[in-house]
Amino acid sequence: MKEKKDAGEKQGALRAAQRSTFNFQRPTSNEGTNSERAYDLEERLLEYASRIIRLVDSLHTTRAANHVGGQLLRSGTSPLPNHGEAKAAESREDFIHKLKICLKELRELRRWLRLIKRVPLIAKPDKLDDLLNETEELVRIFDRSVRTAKTNSTTSSVREDAASDPWTLDVGRWTLNVEPPAGSVAYKSTPRKVRRTPRR
Repeated sequence: MKEKKDAGEKQGALRAAQRSTFNFQRPTSNEGTNSERAYDLEERLLEYASRIIRLVDSLHTTRAANHVGGQLLRSGTSPLPNHGEAKAAESREDFIHKLKICLKELRELRRWLRLIKRVPLIAKPDKLDDLLNETEELVRIFDRSVRTAKTNSTTSSVREDAASDPWTLDVGRWTLNVEPPAGSVAYKSTPRKVRRTPRR
């Protein structure tokens, strides 16, 4: 009986915690919704970055491997946070810019991976084939995303009423009213004191 009561209290506490948090703070799960897991680019980039870190840890301990490993860490972990910044972009141009950074880093990483396989800087270079394929897929995804975002930004039209009103600023998704407050505004000018130092 006591176990049932404890389970009921835990469920009640969980429901109360969910009500007190915003939607973006709640974890989401795609399990159980479909027979296949829904596509999640953020999760895919997280897994990709962790694979890159494991690869760097498995490189030979030579000067060349250390140099390439540092480059791999920078370019291989960069798409994940830049994708997060793109999701919170302040404008369409900012969004496109962040996607371009992801694409640039993935293209650089592809070349580093090919170099590691060619030299080889790893014990089993054939294990890189899967990572190279994933890199190619991510490059295609981000390349297409950049193209789509650019196409959408050129086809979006400026609102007619925003273009005709001089006190309205149209910045893509948002239209801001920058009209001054009604009535006259009195500005008080105060004399500015200038402090002079004598020359020596």
